[in-house]
Amino acid sequence: MSLESLAQFAARFDDAFLLIGLAILLIETVKTLFQRKMSAHKALDMLASLSTQIPFLAVEIFLMGFIYVGFVLAADAWVSWTFPVTWWVIALGLIAADFIYYWEHRLAHEIRIMWTQHAVHHSSRHMNILVGVRFGPFESALSAVLHFPLILIGFPPEIVFAGIIIVLAYQTWIHTEIIGKLGPLDWLLNTPSNHRVHHGCDEKYIDKNYGGILMIWDQIFGTYQKEEETPKYGLARDYDSVNPLSIWVSEIPGLFRDLASARSLREALGYVFRPPGWKP
Repeated sequence: MSLESLAQFAARFDDAFLLIGLAILLIETVKTLFQRKMSAHKALDMLASLSTQIPFLAVEIFLMGFIYVGFVLAADAWVSWTFPVTWWVIALGLIAADFIYYWEHRLAHEIRIMWTQHAVHHSSRHMNILVGVRFGPFESALSAVLHFPLILIGFPPEIVFAGIIIVLAYQTWIHTEIIGKLGPLDWLLNTPSNHRVHHGCDEKYIDKNYGGILMIWDQIFGTYQKEEETPKYGLARDYDSVNPLSIWVSEIPGLFRDLASARSLREALGYVFRPPGWKP
């Protein structure tokens, strides 16, 4: 497979899972309307999820082109060799991208400045397919930076970016309640059951199931939790806004308040880089 063919495959993979997501959205909507459970709050929450694409795409369109060019220039300037483009290297690159995604995702929960972006994704009290496009504005830029080491060890930029796209596209279908448990697949793959756990704010579910495609990273690093009781979705704190502007920046005012109260540089850095909820 050529690098051009790989880029085309990643784009088609993304399109295919978009269509799957739209099909699931249609089923969810029809089911909700049939059961007369489509409240005004739920409808506004779905629209709020869509609204997050406005700042997200504005940042992505502006920055990601520069980041990709930067990756190519860095590879040319600093990397004296690259892996050959073979099926094995492409497969290894995808696995590596999934591994990096696990840590990217975990760090987004454990470092407060990153949580200010990722919390947008967790701020809904509902679980439906539109939560899958509920992103903080700078999440994609942070992702690109954390995948940069793959460039330095010799993966062509095209393989790295294809890996990022495929790992994210796969996750489109897992934000739903209409698909139940899938048996052994729940142990191996990120499935709707596993991802419902990840969105749960119950104590047993918080900070679990970080994997993108594979659950083996969670199994290895001790962050796997199977779905037992139906999760309560959303942030652990009392937050249930459907105001798009509030959702886009939901965690930033609290960070600024804590920084204003910091009594030293050490405390200020703690508020920025320690886990959400940290206090000196």
